[in-house]
Amino acid sequence: MTPDATAGDVLRGGTLYVVSTPIGNLGDVTLRALEILRAVPLVACEDTRITRRLLARYEIDVRLTSFHARSPSNRLVTLIEHLRGGADLALTTDAGTPAVSDPGDALVRAWADEGGRVVPIPGASAVLAAVAASGVAGPRWTFEGFLPRSGRERRERLSRLAADDRGAVVYEAPTRLLPTLRDLAATCGPERPAAICRELTKLHEQIERGSLSELAAAVGAGRVPARGELVIVVGESVVGQRPVARDEASSAADAIAAALADIEVLVATGAGRAAAVREVAARTGLPRRQLYRVERG
Repeated sequence: MTPDATAGDVLRGGTLYVVSTPIGNLGDVTLRALEILRAVPLVACEDTRITRRLLARYEIDVRLTSFHARSPSNRLVTLIEHLRGGADLALTTDAGTPAVSDPGDALVRAWADEGGRVVPIPGASAVLAAVAASGVAGPRWTFEGFLPRSGRERRERLSRLAADDRGAVVYEAPTRLLPTLRDLAATCGPERPAAICRELTKLHEQIERGSLSELAAAVGAGRVPARGELVIVVGESVVGQRPVARDEASSAADAIAAALADIEVLVATGAGRAAAVREVAARTGLPRRQLYRVERG
């Protein structure tokens, strides 16, 4: 039985502990998280190799099983059966809190729907760390997670974000950092304040502040490397600032030039040229043939 459980709880089934783990620096784990991880008989984690490093650091010996977005469908059933049998379970992700732009929500939802006990064990958070250290989000902000990669859904999400006066927190992958900053500048306004928070709590931590257009230029010039774990904080809207519509932001020639630059960024980070052209064409709506033709002169 874990320290937070009671005999009555066990009779109704096990407790699912949603355990936050460090986002980089292993010293950021909480004492309560370590207590739970030592006490439970099983830990469901996104990547057993990464979780095992944390456990080894604190000399914790516990059975691990993987549970992530690509786990077989019967894995969820197995974990629910484990809880139904009265045994406790800790759920972790590679970094931060499970179910926050990370796997785990399906397990939490399934056990909660059965009336099972779910206990959060809070800890390090990339969202809160970025908001606190950026200094631009303001008192009211939204969490967007990862934006859709392309198409109508992406355009609609960007439009809603631009129309909201509150700050916003966006996660992004290294290969899409520059295109996303350009899209944010085009929809929210190039002068809207923002920050890029890179590799938070890690050795190469970097927080770069400026307008959206300045940050896009910094990434394009390599002053902010498009590597590692990235969080974009879009600042609260400045009074009198007007979002810029895409058709006002640039001419057709500028749009093509920006698309070609995005292709070069993808190629530089390891993508094949054909694949890079396809991705940029899908995201911008520009015809692939046109991009190929302009590239080849």
